Formats: sequence, C-alpha cells, structure tokens
Amino acid sequence: MTQSSPDLQTRSSPAMDRRGLMRLTGAGVTAMAVAPFLPTRDAKAQTMTSDWGKVFPRNDAVDHQKISFTNRYGITLSGDLYRPRGRDGQRLAALAVGGPFGAVKEQSSGLYAQTMAARGFVALAFDPSFTGESGGTPRNVASPDINTEDFMAAVDFLGLHPSVDQERIGVIGICGWGGMALNAVATDKRVKAVATSTMYDMSRVMSRGYNDSVTPEQRAQSLEQMSRQRWVDARNGNPVYGPAANELKGGEPRFLVDYHAYYMTPRGYHTRAVNSGNAWTSTTPLSFMTFPLMTYIAEISPRPILLIHGENAHSRYFSETAFAAAAEPKELVIIPGASHVDLYDRVDLIPFDRLTRFFEEHLS
Repeated sequence: MTQSSPDLQTRSSPAMDRRGLMRLTGAGVTAMAVAPFLPTRDAKAQTMTSDWGKVFPRNDAVDHQKISFTNRYGITLSGDLYRPRGRDGQRLAALAVGGPFGAVKEQSSGLYAQTMAARGFVALAFDPSFTGESGGTPRNVASPDINTEDFMAAVDFLGLHPSVDQERIGVIGICGWGGMALNAVATDKRVKAVATSTMYDMSRVMSRGYNDSVTPEQRAQSLEQMSRQRWVDARNGNPVYGPAANELKGGEPRFLVDYHAYYMTPRGYHTRAVNSGNAWTSTTPLSFMTFPLMTYIAEISPRPILLIHGENAHSRYFSETAFAAAAEPKELVIIPGASHVDLYDRVDLIPFDRLTRFFEEHLS
C-alpha cells in the first residue's frame, strides 16, 4: 500500500468538507429517474464519422484509427485506437480507456488514450453501448452489466490486435467508468493492472444519493415511480427521457457548475455526449439500484490498483471507499487542489507520469 509521494498527496480515508454537495441530497440525486413525463428526445444511433472531431488537439507522435468491435451481447461499439508512431512490427502493452459517465470518446477518454499512446502504449478509447457512435437501442441508456461487458469487449479487441501483447493489457476508467473498470477487472483475469481517475461508483450514487443521503423512503419512492414509468414507456413504444444534462438555472452546487463549464462550453462540448445537454432515459437508474459495482473489488488482487482523485473533488469519497475495500497491492493518489472535473482534461494536473510508471511496471 503506497501512501507517499514527493509531488502528490496519498492517504487512506480522511474526512472532507462537502458542504456544497449537501445542497443536492435526497430524492434530488436521482432527478433524471423521477422527472415528470418529458417528451422523447432525438437520440438516434450515430454513423461512425471519419473526421477528427475531438475536443483536444491531435498529437503528431501518435497514429489514430477509427475502429469497431462487438461485445458479448452483440452490440457494435465504436472506438478510437491510438498507437505510438514508428513502433510498427512490435507488440506493445495496451490500455482500454473509458469514461466519464455520459461522455463520448472524443472527450476525456480520448485525451487519456492519446496521451498514453504518446508514452508508448497502444490505447483504445471507446463509446459505451447505447451512446455516442456505438450501437444499441434505445439510445442514451446505461447498464452496470452491459457497460462492464463493454470494457471486457475492449480487452477482446486489444488482445487480438497485431500490435498488442495480449499478456500486457491494462484498463483506465474515468469518473463513472472508474467503477465499471474495477468491476470489469475483478471479473476479467486477462487484465494485469487497473487505474481509475476521479472515480464515481454509479451504483452507489444512484441507489443512495451523494454522501449516502437518500432515505429508505426516498429510495422506495424513486423505485415506485421508475417502475410505473416502465408501463408508460411500454405503452408508447419509446422511453421517456430525463431533463437535459448540465443546464444551469442558478444556485447549483459548485461541482454542477464545474460540469457545465466542461460539457457545455467549447472546452469539452460534444454534440453526441449525453452530458452535453442531452439526456438519459428516465429509467436508467433502475438496474444500478440493486447492482453494487464494488462487491468483488478485493478479487482484483494480486493485480495492482491505482486510484487517482482530486483533493477538492466532491466525489473523492468514492475512491477512498474503494481504496479501503480493495486488497493489496493498491495505491491512492490525491492531487493537491484539484476538483473532480479538473482530472477530465487539465493535463497540468492529471498525473500522466504516475500513470505511465504504474503501467510500465505492471505491464512489463
């Protein structure tokens, strides 16, 4: 267990001040689940484009290729494969990169993948099932099972690629895909190391609210409303969608303002991202409510885990809890002064040197 670094803070489970976060408590945390019957949004599957279309600049030291692969449920996933230029004919260590929850591969996961490719790895960023350019209907729905499978399907693809050494594959999960990554790696013994950045446990936040603030009565109310919404959706033949993501009305907690500053401005806006003013189906939380993603995190051992989080992130307790539940070897790295969203794209704060050392050591 590593807890020290000359440039980064590491610790186990210190308390945090999340007063701003407490403004979003109770049933409000599952607002997308209990929104009154909103009209169905235009959320059609996308045809895979050939343009760059990323929110970050292209790195000329990296080769980029649009690819597709199929998961175990027969859903075709769209991805961007990044490879270090000039390494043809070599079998390299590889990384599957996913997240954040509600984002697309043209955002944070692509930035992480391209950056790690410039450091010598083959890296695959992909759109999860039902989102972005990937297949699956209805659009903009999430599943703890299918999205965990998406990570394992990415490992399928990487392990069969001629540029990859299939015995040297790791995973990076960002935000809500951090929890998916840990769940996938607990299952998939082909993966040799896993790192998460600014991790969310989506099953915990959807079922219990932020800081576990949802009461049993509020949880029962949410489940009742979502259960009955299924009849409405079945009758109409289409799902109802929740409120548009990250539109501000004033008075929101700081972390929601930070989400808006990334997803709704040129910094990170992408038309296909759920988080960029689009919406999840209103019943998306249903399967997460009784599907705890962290149940088997200890079974990742003896393979190593690296958890990275911002000192000032409202979500930091997710990584602290995961760190406490994980078995050795494990490491929690706290980035001084960083918020949750800072670790989406702030390359001056994202510890790419630490990520590189971690995967070089454990995918050697």
